[in-house]
Amino acid sequence: MTDAFKIWSYLSSQPLLWLCATLFAYWIGDALFVKSGRNPLVNAVLIAIVLLSLMLWATGTSYEKYFDGAQFVHFMLGPVTVCLAIPLQANLMAIRRALLPIAAALIAGSCAAVGSALGIAWLLGADHTLLATLSPKSATAPVAIGISQGLGGEPTLTAVMVIITGIVGAICVTPLLNLIGVRDWRARGFSVGVAAHGFGTARAFQVNETAGVFASIGMGLNAVLTAFLAPLFLRLFQ
Repeated sequence: MTDAFKIWSYLSSQPLLWLCATLFAYWIGDALFVKSGRNPLVNAVLIAIVLLSLMLWATGTSYEKYFDGAQFVHFMLGPVTVCLAIPLQANLMAIRRALLPIAAALIAGSCAAVGSALGIAWLLGADHTLLATLSPKSATAPVAIGISQGLGGEPTLTAVMVIITGIVGAICVTPLLNLIGVRDWRARGFSVGVAAHGFGTARAFQVNETAGVFASIGMGLNAVLTAFLAPLFLRLFQ
């Protein structure tokens, strides 16, 4: 028992341990997702979060210590977001043909995402800090955290809200759009990109390449528009 404790003490002091644990947890989640026949309810990210949370709790490891080792994954959020420009370039003609519907859907989706979050929180008695924290929850994480900081919110809680929003969106999008009869892959992809940022985009690419491309567009444009809308809507709920 003493030897095992010494080994764990040594391993836990190595930053690569938590990076490897993060990748391994996601690998387990993805394997279960494939095993389930790609059932949206078996979300790989959600499974990875649960496994890592249990591991941190069982080992008494603080989030700060975990993040010191796993922050490379956080760093890669930026480059991965930029890489989404590749499928956009490959489908530029299809995007140009749908500029007007894209603009209309973007404005409606972004306003609904920011307005509904702030409106519900305001009715429940949320203060300014919490409202600022919630306002960018449908934008991709790097952008949402920056918006939250600029508005006086809590960036850490914003990150949690972004993750929850993305996971719920990725799980619900396919059955919900099937239920309401949306068949156009462009519309399906764009809607989930606006509502559920990176998680929704990843899910869209799993279902259909065209949906993934338009989800990328929705995610990118919504991030930009949210940066303008969040301060404006926040003033309405002061």
